[in-house]
Amino acid sequence: MNELSAIVLAGGQSSRMGQDKALISVNGVPLLQFVCNIAASCANKVYIVTPWPERYQHLVLPRCEFIREVPSNSDATTHGPLVGFAQGLAEVKSEWVLLLACDLPKLRVEVLQDWAASLEIVPEDAIAALAHHAKGWEPLCGFYRRRCLPQLLDFINQGGRSFQQWLNNHSVQLLSLPTPEVLFNCNTPEDLIYLQE
Repeated sequence: MNELSAIVLAGGQSSRMGQDKALISVNGVPLLQFVCNIAASCANKVYIVTPWPERYQHLVLPRCEFIREVPSNSDATTHGPLVGFAQGLAEVKSEWVLLLACDLPKLRVEVLQDWAASLEIVPEDAIAALAHHAKGWEPLCGFYRRRCLPQLLDFINQGGRSFQQWLNNHSVQLLSLPTPEVLFNCNTPEDLIYLQE
């Protein structure tokens, strides 16, 4: 497999959950640590993009490097995952990067490895390889070409903050999804109860 980097986003406000999702334990392991371990088994280098690296220093995160997310001038507080992704992507050296949210408790290494193995047949004009569901693309569990950064920055500089809107303007390769639960996001206390049952 070609060299691959990963970016894990841990910059959300977790407002629906009421506590930091990245630190919620599932089967005794904090979610951020779980997702980073899976990322590290697929990628040579893992970047964690977050405004609060101090919050996660105590976690066991081998082969991971923090990138401090900084708000852009117009956004005093949070600015969403697209900007965090752009800040992480600026550090990446590999052609492809695996982008993951930190709240994917059902993520499976073998699914990501199968997807990674198919990257060499992705058409040259595609900026990303992603799964698709009823609401559109799944932007926070898939692969992007590093060279999409200039288009991404243009979109952000024009005020764009929606992954779906950005992706709909570009060619994206569809990844087949063996089971939808791989993409399950743990966003609310109800999701957490469901997980723990």
